[in-house]
Amino acid sequence: MPEEKKQVAPVKAVEAPSPAAQAEAFPAEIMEIVGKTGVFGEVNQVMCKILAGKDAGRVIRRNVKGPVRKGDVIMLLETEREARPLKTRRK
Repeated sequence: MPEEKKQVAPVKAVEAPSPAAQAEAFPAEIMEIVGKTGVFGEVNQVMCKILAGKDAGRVIRRNVKGPVRKGDVIMLLETEREARPLKTRRK
């Protein structure tokens, strides 16, 4: 008696997409760490070079929360805005 194979349709998981998954992110390499900002110094201001997208090759100043080093690649959700330069502290 020959075995008959049933065709099974692939099952697709239905999930609500998160806002971060919907937005396109652009990679940027950290070129220089300018300094620390924020009330407790928890935010680093960095100069980063956009690696892809319409602004590829552009160097912008951004505020990054968390540990970062020169050469790290971060993902930016938008590349239009730039952070204000840090004010120099007088002693």
